[in-house]
Amino acid sequence: MDAGLLLIRLVVGLLFIGHGTQKLFGWFGGHGLKGTAGWLESIGVKPGLLMAFMAGASEVVGGLLFASGVFTWVGGALIAVTMLIAIFTVHGKNGLWVTQNGMEYNLVLLAVAIGVALIGPGAYALFA
Repeated sequence: MDAGLLLIRLVVGLLFIGHGTQKLFGWFGGHGLKGTAGWLESIGVKPGLLMAFMAGASEVVGGLLFASGVFTWVGGALIAVTMLIAIFTVHGKNGLWVTQNGMEYNLVLLAVAIGVALIGPGAYALFA
C-alpha cells in the first residue's frame, strides 16, 4: 500500500508542479504568467494576473506538498480546489469526456487528490 501511495503522490504531485511552472514561468511549453493571465481574462476570469499567479502557485505548492508527503492533506486540498475551479470555469460546460474538452480528467485528479488526502501519505513520506 505504501509503495502505491508513493507512486500516486509522485506522479500527480510532480505533474502539478510542472503545470504550475508552465503558468508561472513559461517552462515546459507554458505561456508564463502574462500569457496565462491574458487567457484567463479572455474567458472572463479577472483580474487575470492575480488569478494566474494564484493558480500557478497553488499547483506548485500543492504538487510539492502532495509529492513529498508533507502536509499531504493541504497539498490534496490545493489540487482539489484547483480542479474544481477548472471544472467550473472551463471544462464543466463541455460535458464529461476529455475528447470534448470536458471534465473527465479533472474529476479523476480531484478524486485522487481527495482520496490520498483522506488516506494519508503512507510510510514513504518526508514526514509520515
